Amino acid sequence: MRKKWLALLAMIVLLLFLSNNLQLERLHPRAAALLNKVETHWRGLKIPELKDVEGKAILVMDQENGKILYAHNDKKKMYPASTTKILTALIVLEKGEPDELVTVGEEARLRRADESSAGLWEGDRLSVQDLVAAMMLPSGNDAARTAAVYIAEKDTGQKLGTEEALAHFAELMNRRAKELGAKNSHFVNPHGLHDPDHYTTARDIAVIAKAAMNHELFQAIVNESVYYSQGQESASSYHNRNRLIQPDNEWYFRGANGIKTGYTEMAGYCLVGSALRNNKELITVVLHSTELGVWSDTIKLLDYGFKS
Repeated sequence: MRKKWLALLAMIVLLLFLSNNLQLERLHPRAAALLNKVETHWRGLKIPELKDVEGKAILVMDQENGKILYAHNDKKKMYPASTTKILTALIVLEKGEPDELVTVGEEARLRRADESSAGLWEGDRLSVQDLVAAMMLPSGNDAARTAAVYIAEKDTGQKLGTEEALAHFAELMNRRAKELGAKNSHFVNPHGLHDPDHYTTARDIAVIAKAAMNHELFQAIVNESVYYSQGQESASSYHNRNRLIQPDNEWYFRGANGIKTGYTEMAGYCLVGSALRNNKELITVVLHSTELGVWSDTIKLLDYGFKS
């Protein structure tokens, strides 16, 4: 009997080694599922899984210590859509001055008719803080591009062409992501429009979100249901797409304080959420869910996290 248990233990150790050194999505689906369950159980995460969750990759994390309370496919390569802007906003706030005025440049001409927009036009002037609100609440791709160009030129100390500036900002994104420990991600743009080489994992996004929520101004902005511009040369308001923080919404969650929605056809519906109750703060990640499932998935994760 003892030999059987030792053999089983050896097999589990081998499986754990393989799961950390192979990409699960390249394995046979049954083998990948087995490795995922073994690793999940081995790391102390609770099984059985949450029922009726529609997201293909989910996670709930303790914001204070980074402990993963529950996860499924959290290391699987996924497309982040506009949850990308969490990293963009963090870099902008770290490298920029909140009250500094930024002029929208020719990058505004890149706006597509089918993408989310904050309604910025070439020549508009708004503060860095307002730019962050414009990219985070209504999910303005135009604001993300303008912010990226501003930071790239600030970082290099020179005037850059739009494409050159956006490429430089992508380098900053990848560098910052790795510094934070998000090592299984790669970013090519500041907004999250689909690109096959623009990807992340639920665990990486959670790590990035944790760092962002430790930034006081970032946290204040994403907690606003409606944001009113602070800049002297702009008079705009931005409504938050995050239904968790809207008190009159059916998906309102008491204590919710962020963070970012996202959607593309390839990424599905995505949401990085957060909530604070009784001095306990959680971060959730739901990637590639459905239009309604992204909200119910997040609430299930938050409920689970606060009860665990």
